[in-house]
Amino acid sequence: MLAITGWTAVHRPEAGVAPRAVALAAWASARIDGRPLPAANAPVRTVKRFFAGLDGAQRARLADGYPLVVGNLDGVPATTRYRANLRSLEQAQRIEEARGRDVALTPADRTTATRRAHRFASLAQPGRQILAFDPTGGGLVAEVFGDLDRARRVSVVVPGVDTDLLTFERTQRRLTAPAGMAASLYEAERAAAPDTPTAVIAWAGYTAPNGVGVDAATGRLAVEGAVRLESLTASLPGDSGVALFCHSYGSVVCGVAAHDLPRRVTDLVVAGSPGMRVGKAAELGTSARVWAMRDAGDWIADVPHLELGGVGHGADPVSPEFGARLLSSAGAKSHTGYFQPGTASLDNFAKIGTGAFGSIACATGGDACRSGISGADGD
Repeated sequence: MLAITGWTAVHRPEAGVAPRAVALAAWASARIDGRPLPAANAPVRTVKRFFAGLDGAQRARLADGYPLVVGNLDGVPATTRYRANLRSLEQAQRIEEARGRDVALTPADRTTATRRAHRFASLAQPGRQILAFDPTGGGLVAEVFGDLDRARRVSVVVPGVDTDLLTFERTQRRLTAPAGMAASLYEAERAAAPDTPTAVIAWAGYTAPNGVGVDAATGRLAVEGAVRLESLTASLPGDSGVALFCHSYGSVVCGVAAHDLPRRVTDLVVAGSPGMRVGKAAELGTSARVWAMRDAGDWIADVPHLELGGVGHGADPVSPEFGARLLSSAGAKSHTGYFQPGTASLDNFAKIGTGAFGSIACATGGDACRSGISGADGD
């Protein structure tokens, strides 16, 4: 089965052929112990059923042989995906290190290759749980904080523009990057509810716009991202409740995905949102509670909240007419401060993530945002 594998095939790929494309082609014709493998675009339930029928050794063989497929296949057990993505990261690091020394490349390309190699080495460090990894183009990646299999509640951080493999984590301004945001939220949830098993996913699993340009002003990339977000939420293990924390353009992705999200998604939280592609929260078509916040100094407030000819993302989620539950973001600074420890925004995120609705701080200072929630003040 492993005579030809995804990574073996990409050490010398034909010009212009992405490693994952080669891996997918190998996967499509492969078998394990005589059994055909599920299509890479098979429904989540089909993938879950197939992998449930394999033993540990068989799962490991597939993870090692086809890491770029298995590591990104929703429905595969999380631990198997972690193993596959570690293999992919190690291979990708070696390839980029070689590119960084290749004098046939331009100095700029060699520098980029070296930066990517450093990023892949960081992501492959012991203890990290990489749920998705695709080095194609700007790249896709997702990381889990906590035990996804044991979690009673799962939070997913959906970031906005300028998110890719290189910006997934940062040393400087750590809390402006998805990995830093998710780590901060996970620590806040543990502090808020130490007896509640939780997990947080930093999900840079879609192609985000670069900068505030045409892509950021339209919904094309959000539509593509919504499909991936729907698949992720449908594939999470167990029956844990799920809350989405959607920042900036990530809230556009969440808005587009909302009507197709599984019912286990109980809360949809947007911060610094340019809009959710609807006029009112009721038009999202979701049973999830919809929450919104915006810091007083957030520049996104100056972006016109409208949609005309496909440009713009609709009504302002923090306007009273929109109908979201309005949260306090006291202490957050500008557009990128919502996950900063000590802020009301992060405190509220943690309480929603752990289900502690009774002590959420509303934007008005009263209890209006908690109204109608079982066990919360203001029922």
